[in-house]
Amino acid sequence: MATFLYRLGRLAFRRRHFVALIWVALLTLAGFAAASAPTAANTSFSVPGTEAQKAFDLLEQRFPGMSADGGTARVVFKAPAGEKMTDAANRDTAQKTVDALGEGSEVASVADPYKADAVSEDGTIAYASVKYKAPGMELEEGTRESLEEAAQDARDAGLTVEVGGDALQAQPETGAGEIIGIAVAAVVLVITFGSLVAAGLPLLTALIGVGIGVSAITALASALDLGSTTSTLASMIGLAVGIDYALFVVSRYRTELAEGREREEAAGRAVGTAGSAVVFAGLTVVIALVGLSVVNIPMLTKMGVAAAGTVAIAVLIALTMIPALLGYAGRRVKPAGEKSRFLGGARAARKGASVKAAKPNMGTRWARFVVRRPIAVLLLGVVGLGAAAVPAASMDLGIGDDSSLPTSTTQRRAYDLLSDGFGPGFNGPLVVVVDAKASDDREAAFTEVTDRIKGLENVATVTPVAPNKAGDTATITVIPASEPSSVTTEDLVHAIRDAGTDIKADTEADVLVTGTTAMNTDIAQKLNDALIPYLALVVGLAFLLLIVVFRSILVPLKAALGFLLSVMAALGAVVAVFQWGWMADLVGVDETRPIVAIMPIFMIGVVFGLAMDYEVFLVTRMREAYIHGEKPSQAVVTGFNHGARVVTAAAVIMIAVFAGFVGSSEAMVKMIGFGLAIAVFFDAFIVRMAIVPAVLALLGKKAWWLPKWLDRVLPNVDVEGEGLRTRGDRAHASGSPGSGDAKGAGSDEGHGLVKV
Repeated sequence: MATFLYRLGRLAFRRRHFVALIWVALLTLAGFAAASAPTAANTSFSVPGTEAQKAFDLLEQRFPGMSADGGTARVVFKAPAGEKMTDAANRDTAQKTVDALGEGSEVASVADPYKADAVSEDGTIAYASVKYKAPGMELEEGTRESLEEAAQDARDAGLTVEVGGDALQAQPETGAGEIIGIAVAAVVLVITFGSLVAAGLPLLTALIGVGIGVSAITALASALDLGSTTSTLASMIGLAVGIDYALFVVSRYRTELAEGREREEAAGRAVGTAGSAVVFAGLTVVIALVGLSVVNIPMLTKMGVAAAGTVAIAVLIALTMIPALLGYAGRRVKPAGEKSRFLGGARAARKGASVKAAKPNMGTRWARFVVRRPIAVLLLGVVGLGAAAVPAASMDLGIGDDSSLPTSTTQRRAYDLLSDGFGPGFNGPLVVVVDAKASDDREAAFTEVTDRIKGLENVATVTPVAPNKAGDTATITVIPASEPSSVTTEDLVHAIRDAGTDIKADTEADVLVTGTTAMNTDIAQKLNDALIPYLALVVGLAFLLLIVVFRSILVPLKAALGFLLSVMAALGAVVAVFQWGWMADLVGVDETRPIVAIMPIFMIGVVFGLAMDYEVFLVTRMREAYIHGEKPSQAVVTGFNHGARVVTAAAVIMIAVFAGFVGSSEAMVKMIGFGLAIAVFFDAFIVRMAIVPAVLALLGKKAWWLPKWLDRVLPNVDVEGEGLRTRGDRAHASGSPGSGDAKGAGSDEGHGLVKV
């Protein structure tokens, strides 16, 4: 592996014009395809195999004219104090509004509140339901404007009018947070490298990689039904790993320069060593993201595959474009320890200068402290993360509704008015679909379902049966007495389904329950069922991969356990902020809400991949020192001496990039941005920087134990670059230093490389 990547790095350095041209051409092609692609529709959300999804599909099949996936709006009227909506003047205003709402080519139907029994018992609140032919996110701007104008006209007449539903739902905005995140990353890179040019390379290549990835997603969005969230999350992850992967290669390049190597040779060695770690780190991220497909939720699968694609691009760019740009940069990229003249000048690196008197860096001092006090550091880290993970036990999952929106929005105010006028369960109706096609007496089946539901606890209202034209299928709307997100409402869903089993035995009619609450229940169950298989697949594959990388059993096991600690602590922080409201103002959370159902498992996948990134980058330097003869405790210190500064910079950059997405108006993007930022903090600074060295110090040589039979079977991928060191030893033995001369650069014979 190291030998192949070494050759690839030198080739890219020499043929930099060709390499740069390829990547610019790919970016141009992807951008042209994105610009030429049709506008993507809002991605459809489906959960195959669940009862709620089966009911929804049946509605589309048996009720073709009802636009089951169309947008909806509820225009809620409230009479002035001391008046009622049944008063003549208020009734006339509402009727005019209903007539105005019915105009427009995208309107499928409008329900008159006075004909649909949509007036509250005290007569103060009424609502008109509007159904559209197109999904809410796809409605034309003129349709939205007409809806808002009709509501405003009623307000001008003296009524309080609010609009709920998804018809006014706008495309999510990410705000300026992304730019701030990139700016922070730039500052960290400048501080780390002491050079504007060296700092600019990771940013430039990461932006190119994200540009290619997001443009490709945009180009395929219409054909593959990819939503805006897919490209946002792909850019979030692609930007973070793109900067980090390039950071590690550039950092190793500067280290090789400081050791006196010529620039082409340094580029080859940087790609051969740090590039090997990048490949395996990228593979773990890709495995974790693609593994999301086992959950069998199309939206989650698409997000995972799209994000994995951007990670793969980031890896390829780090291995090829970075050495090419280093060739262009020339002497403007300084050896490690030197700074550019624009940043205060630098001490010139003089050959043979002694570094013994140099003060140990902070990473070295910290590693020595951990090696001396491993038990105390280990206990403190584990207890701290365990405490942070406690809130995760109280996690409530849900898709979310208007109740979680800020009270400043008309959707939230409409939700509150409907709850006040019609009860807390009105905003979360259950739709019962009765398929009586196989029943001998369909009317009797419909009647029995209605009677059985009315006899259940927690039922406030059951609407009359609404059959389709064929008379073989009917819908019954059930209004719970409890609010949509309550456990009581969830119990009602299960009670109706249990009753449906008995009804089918009596009448041969299938009873299916759908609606937002039912969908939430099914999603939570599906995700719970998929969690163990997903973790087994992802952790299992990554565990095998890390055994190959580290040639150890205990190191990969420690890495997996450390990941579980950090991800549970991160989920606990998400629950504390978004569900409990702790420090919610700091991240712009206006209202507490259930955690978006698919967020935890998506975050688990991403965090696992990122956790393995830091494990690979940091521990490979420790193993490199160990296999070159250092004692286990000293190898830990050496690994920190070389890698702690860069890993710290990489973690800070990732935190900044992810935190930049907290400003998004999309709840899931906001949660994932915060969750990933806090997870990287926990994993990089507590698990990898404290718990990992403490465990390795306690294990000693046992940490690198591998059964002899397994050692013979496993391929030697040479992540540490031992083959390159052997090549250097041979070169020095023959009196020829490793140089960047073009002569013989492309041949194995010219370099004495050890093939792996």
